[in-house]
Amino acid sequence: MNYENCGKRLFDFICATVGFAIISPFLVLVAILIKLDSKGPVFFFQQRMGKDGKVFRLIKFRSMYVDPKKEKEGFTPGDISRITRIGRIIRKTKIDELPELINVIKGDMSLVGPRPEVPKYKSFYSGKYREVLKLRPGITDLASIKYRNEEEILEKSDNPEKTYTEVILPDKLELALEYKKKMSFSTDLKIIFSTILRLFT
Repeated sequence: MNYENCGKRLFDFICATVGFAIISPFLVLVAILIKLDSKGPVFFFQQRMGKDGKVFRLIKFRSMYVDPKKEKEGFTPGDISRITRIGRIIRKTKIDELPELINVIKGDMSLVGPRPEVPKYKSFYSGKYREVLKLRPGITDLASIKYRNEEEILEKSDNPEKTYTEVILPDKLELALEYKKKMSFSTDLKIIFSTILRLFT
């Protein structure tokens, strides 16, 4: 059985479904804390690019104050001005990404795969990087581990957008190509365990 075409999806569905069921009480607790901390919905939805460039709705815990004007302007790398108190904690620990298990169950995402970008960066997926869009995006990958402190890097930059598009994003795409070459069940397990280990160190 080909892991990429069959085994990976089966692995994702089983693990995401079981994992979501196990941590659901914890997710309810986080949802309550978000509501107590600031006004607004518990979840945040955003358009992201999926497999073959197909756009889907990513679901995360809301970590920012609601600001319709800012949300209309779109994604800005390194923008931490709107992050709530509980938001700082759940972003630092990646708890805000746990609802993405729903995206995995639906088939929009995988447990391991390149992080899905917003559509405005689609032009970067050209040439050899077109291969990245052939992969189902994931909750974690090699770039997630390497750039776990991405927000801190961008916060210190004089031009966060330029730093992201000229330094971080190209490196993420290279790491995605590296993952594509090495994709296997054992590789996915290593990345998942490395991600968990980083969260506790």
